[in-house]
Amino acid sequence: MINIYKKYIEKNKKYVIIGLIFCILIIAIIIVKQFDTEEKETLDLISIEENTENTETVEEEEDYKIVIHITGEVNNEGIIEIKEGGRISDAIEEAGGLTKEADLERVNLAYELEDGQKIYIPNKKDKDIEEYVTEGVDDIVLPDELSKAGDGLVNINKASSEELQELDGIGEALAENIIAYRENNGKFKNIEDIKNVSGIGDSKYEKIKDNIKIR
Repeated sequence: MINIYKKYIEKNKKYVIIGLIFCILIIAIIIVKQFDTEEKETLDLISIEENTENTETVEEEEDYKIVIHITGEVNNEGIIEIKEGGRISDAIEEAGGLTKEADLERVNLAYELEDGQKIYIPNKKDKDIEEYVTEGVDDIVLPDELSKAGDGLVNINKASSEELQELDGIGEALAENIIAYRENNGKFKNIEDIKNVSGIGDSKYEKIKDNIKIR
C-alpha cells in the first residue's frame, strides 16, 4: 500500500506540489484575513474609546464656569458667568463691554479671576479706588470662601489687608504690597512667589511660610 502511494506521488509529483502550494496559499490567506479583522476591530475599539474620552473632556471644560460680580463702568452690571481661568477682560466682554467713562489705567485686564470675586471698573473721576478686585463682601454677592480655613492658614490669594497683617512681620504697608502684587500679576502660583513682593525677603518669608497657603 505504501509503495502504491509512493509510486502515485512520484508519478504525479508536479500536481502534488501544486496542490500543496495551493493549500498553503489558502491557509495563508485565511490567517491574514483573520489578523486584519482582529486588528481592525482593535483599532476601531481604541478609536471609539479615545473619541469618548475626548468628548467627555471637552464637555467638562465647557461646562465648568465661575460666577463673578462686576460693577462700575460696564454696560451691564451684575452677576455673570465666565469659564474657569477667565481674565478681567473676559468678564468685561461678558458684561457688554466698557462705557466711555471707564478708566483702565489701574486695572490689570490679564488678572485671572476666581469664583465669587467682585470687580469694580473705575470711572475716570474716581481717585480713591485702590482695590478693584475684592472677594465679595456685598450682600448681593455670593458668599465668599474664607481666606482662613479650619487649618488656620492665611490664603495669600484671598486675604484682606487686615488678615495679612496677622502674619508675623507683616504690617499695613507690606499687606498692601501683597494685594497690589496679586492684582497686577495674578494669583500666587506657590507660596514662595510671595518673595517677589517688594519688602519680603528670605528672612521674612521664613517667618511666615508655615502660616500661609495659596488655595
